[in-house]
Amino acid sequence: MPDKPAVASRVIKADAALLAEPLDEAAPESWIWPSRGALLARFGDDLSKGIDIGGVHGHAVQAAAPGRVVYAGSGLRGYGKLIIIRHGKTLLSAYAHNARILVTEGQNVARGQPIAEMGDTDTDRVKLHFEIREYGKPVDPLNYLPKQS
Repeated sequence: MPDKPAVASRVIKADAALLAEPLDEAAPESWIWPSRGALLARFGDDLSKGIDIGGVHGHAVQAAAPGRVVYAGSGLRGYGKLIIIRHGKTLLSAYAHNARILVTEGQNVARGQPIAEMGDTDTDRVKLHFEIREYGKPVDPLNYLPKQS
């Protein structure tokens, strides 16, 4: 079994290296909600770096914007089965606690494409923890997502 701090360190270093890598892609102009469900936690609640969306085990998790999968695995403690997608030169989105991952690292994904099934890996209930990072720093996803009616 790999050493978890070593895996997390590799993920963080890979994240920084990927952001430094030049791309022709521009940041997405529009985003969609990665899943439908109740908003359980907002950015900043209990120091949350993203939002939590409730749901049903196995419910589809979709890419919120087009991009390239830069991480798909369970090596980062506290996130369970995690997917990280790079969008343009500056943005990343993260999708945590999945039951099943449907994409692979290096794969390009379209906005709305199913990338995982909602689950409860490394958490106390079925939910999607969703983060957006700009230049590696967490930002409020609600500033990118369309208003819910």
